[in-house]
Amino acid sequence: MSSADSYKVSSLKDKVTLITGASSGIGAGTALLFAKLGAQLALNGRDLDNLTKIAKECEECGSSKPLLVPGDLTNEDTVRKTVEQTISHFGRLDVLINSAGILAMGTIETADLAQYDKVMNVNVRSVFHLTQLCVPHLIKTKGSIVNVSSVNGQRSFPGVLPYCMSKSAIDQFTRCVALELACKQVRVNSVCPGVIVTEVHKRAGLDEEQYKQFLEKCKVTHALGRPGEVDEVAHSIAFLASDAATFITGVNLPVDGGRHAMCPRISLSYPNQTQTTSGEPAGPISDQKLRAALAAGPSGGSARLEEAPMCHRLHFPQREA
Repeated sequence: MSSADSYKVSSLKDKVTLITGASSGIGAGTALLFAKLGAQLALNGRDLDNLTKIAKECEECGSSKPLLVPGDLTNEDTVRKTVEQTISHFGRLDVLINSAGILAMGTIETADLAQYDKVMNVNVRSVFHLTQLCVPHLIKTKGSIVNVSSVNGQRSFPGVLPYCMSKSAIDQFTRCVALELACKQVRVNSVCPGVIVTEVHKRAGLDEEQYKQFLEKCKVTHALGRPGEVDEVAHSIAFLASDAATFITGVNLPVDGGRHAMCPRISLSYPNQTQTTSGEPAGPISDQKLRAALAAGPSGGSARLEEAPMCHRLHFPQREA
């Protein structure tokens, strides 16, 4: 076996790869890794300044100059132009990485339809449309698709309802499209990250202190006792897109430090939530209190972590009858 065969992720060299959400977070990290692996890149993102910066860093990694196809993918014309410009420039498409997405905080009581529509349009509708237009080109190359989903698609969490729904949709989308395209040798998979250190939570409303507390709680909520890094997700994406995964399709791969496997007992009450004299909640909690509750973690800050050999043990205070 040659050294090249030993490292099949190197098959991404010269593969034409379209990456959305490439101006920040997981999309940006994936662009940089693919550049190091020698892929030819088409990069989409809404922030042109950041996208240009990432493209320059890709070149510094030894990549050929990436094609920039900036724009908001909720705009149908932008989606069409993104595909047309990529094919016109490179002549083909080998890999599609759907990484663009947003996080918004809201419950069934606080999220309005405008928020719901925005989250679903960015996280689901644009992915459907872009993938649909890319499929004919991926069939020609027997290419692959990797969608960036979330542990929120596999497990239920209070406070981010539209987001959880959108990621569940992406997981099902991944499996269904994988079955539809398997006969044409196009593989379709997704990665499902846990908490990854990016700016997405701050953009969703957490301030610096709340975000610090949120990351600290990862010692409890993730089996490995920490949040993940962008590069760890990017390597998983590269694996699924490469010839190292030629017999893998329809998989929603957790990249979450074991969070998907954990099932601690949690309280769905939020700290500082007002109650009526009967003890029932007085009404929907404010977004400010919701952000504080999410930062405090699923136990509202009442859980404590006790280190033990080979595991983490959760202890919750006893409730009065």
